[in-house]
Amino acid sequence: MAAKFKYLVIVESPAKSKTLEKYLGKDYKVLASMGHLRDLPKSRIAIDVENNFEPSYCIIKGKNKIVKELKTYAAKAEKVFLAPDPDREGEAIAWHLVQALDLPADKFERIEFNEITKNAVLGSFDRARGIDLNRVNAQQARRCLDRLVGYKISPLLWKRVRRGLSAGRVQSAAMHLICERETVIQQFKPQEYWNIDAQYLKGTRFTARVFNKVDKVADFIVPDAATAELIQSAVRENPSTVVNVNRRERRRNPYAPFITSTLQQDAAKKLGFNTRRTMMIAQQLYEGVELGAEGQVGLITYMRTDSTRIAEQALTESRGYIRDNFGAGFLPEAPNVYKQSKSAQDAHESIRPTSALREPQIVEQYLTADQQKLYTLIWRRFVACQMLPAVYDQTTIEIQAGDYLLKATGSIIKETGFLKVYEEATEEDAANKDAENVRLPELQSGDVLELLAVAGQQCFTQPPARYSEASLVKALEELGIGRPSTYAPIISTLQFRNYVQKQGRALVPTELGVIVDRQIQKHFPKIVDSGFTAGMELNLDEVEEGKQNWREMLGVFYTPFARELVDAEEKMEDMRVKDRPTDEVCDKCGKPMVIKSGRFGDFMACSGFPECKNTKSILKTLEDIVCPLCGAPVAERRSKKGRIFYGCSAYPECSFAAWDKPLKEFCPTCGAFMVERKDKASGEKIKLCIMCDIKNKETEKSGENNAENSDQ
Repeated sequence: MAAKFKYLVIVESPAKSKTLEKYLGKDYKVLASMGHLRDLPKSRIAIDVENNFEPSYCIIKGKNKIVKELKTYAAKAEKVFLAPDPDREGEAIAWHLVQALDLPADKFERIEFNEITKNAVLGSFDRARGIDLNRVNAQQARRCLDRLVGYKISPLLWKRVRRGLSAGRVQSAAMHLICERETVIQQFKPQEYWNIDAQYLKGTRFTARVFNKVDKVADFIVPDAATAELIQSAVRENPSTVVNVNRRERRRNPYAPFITSTLQQDAAKKLGFNTRRTMMIAQQLYEGVELGAEGQVGLITYMRTDSTRIAEQALTESRGYIRDNFGAGFLPEAPNVYKQSKSAQDAHESIRPTSALREPQIVEQYLTADQQKLYTLIWRRFVACQMLPAVYDQTTIEIQAGDYLLKATGSIIKETGFLKVYEEATEEDAANKDAENVRLPELQSGDVLELLAVAGQQCFTQPPARYSEASLVKALEELGIGRPSTYAPIISTLQFRNYVQKQGRALVPTELGVIVDRQIQKHFPKIVDSGFTAGMELNLDEVEEGKQNWREMLGVFYTPFARELVDAEEKMEDMRVKDRPTDEVCDKCGKPMVIKSGRFGDFMACSGFPECKNTKSILKTLEDIVCPLCGAPVAERRSKKGRIFYGCSAYPECSFAAWDKPLKEFCPTCGAFMVERKDKASGEKIKLCIMCDIKNKETEKSGENNAENSDQ
């Protein structure tokens, strides 16, 4: 037992303990529960449907030692303060702590803080309260819903499709969005159209595009080459006269401070982080980083939120920072306030730095590269959200040539505003950026222009893009599917189950994912219906608000669901992939080997399973690509996490491996094969030699690092 203390504080993560003890002093002992201590057991459904959905909780395997330790400390304390995270899940952890530690009502209080700073932590004790049972019940309802869906549908998928599969209330709805989008893409029929651009000279060169006829036509397009040539001839043969000049001031407002979904989207677009990586780094910044003499400091507020609210103290500090560093010309008269979504839970505020005065360059030396990138993104977004809009002078010119109208648009930044600090990374902004700082000549109606050239470009309509992690998060948020805490684990689960594979940044459903989606859609249509899933989230919100009984809510869901289960048990088709025979025999027992379908594709296994568990991977060799080290064919392989890489087929005798896709081209210098890699700076695909361009650079970098270390 440590030195004497009066009060015990229990948090979720040990990373917070050191910081909190520094703030609280010697009378307080801070320990971590390491997340949940109790949960539904994995071995059974553990929900008594006949007894009003009574859940049966148990201590999580491996947590008995922690429970025993916490009980010992709790017995010595005058008061126990429960301080898990400030959300439903955190409230449920606090409630489970009370149950697991047998804490009497007068022995504990619940505290919560949105940021790990001294003021926030000390202030939380002034607001200490009891357990919010409405929040707990909302979490219990969600947990039971997910357990009922997962543990009832998954066994059917095991029997009719393949072992190891899973379904989920939010997971299956997200999967259906990806599959629906893929269906649209596969069925899409491109349509031809042409863009006709003319270059003019009037003091300076500028470009205008044909957009309609003088007698306006609804949904005007140039459908083919013949029409394009007719229009080009009309532009060449007729004078081009300015018929309208429209000048106006356009204001572009700053963006709201980050919430979980927008942080994940922007980190994906600007930093290339997937959702899991973003949340992991944000958790580190929230829980605290060692800042030299300052000690461990929480750098951002709680990162699981859908609220854009900002604390009054943070607003005052940020406005002072903007005034002192950019001048009053960048500061609005009153703080900017941002509209909340209807489903936002306003329990805690937006994601922001705990202090706007802690600039990214101040903390850079203490952070990892990833931490610095994400902190900078959050800091810039927050400071920018309290600045004035950017102001543009926008000019639109309409030109008539024969029977056709052309349009040119230019936009000049007049006042930088929030763009001094932060630029968003949306498709709309990218399109706007193309027109920004394009200066058009001063023209008046009636001006006749000198035509330099006119040309047509053949184009084809494009299908909607596949979902990326960022765009899927945006869709889930807009549809009301899931909550901020669920986005990252759902996307990870879809990839882990091999329902989805990433091609670049795109999420592409696998054949297995499509099969599972069709089965669930056919037999459990409500589970994949976005409206129904969003409605369940609203019901959970009402439970949290005390407007709905959680057990009654489960009953309304389960009655029709039980009927669907009975029907599916009888009617779900058998989609199992049968074992395929081979001519190869097992080198361990001599029985025939068969081809089986696994989570990461086909593999060979002994037909004597489970007595013989011998398996072999099936190598997919690449035509005409040989290993630069030994000359054996190069094969496509998968890592333990399912990521595709390329390695020598002679492994383990030869250890050559590369992440980049090999090409059927060879380096003129050394003869090794070329690979395709996306350039991080330009985003374009480039060709590199696997030996000259990649291996040598890695060797040089390693040598530089060794030199730096030796100098130290």
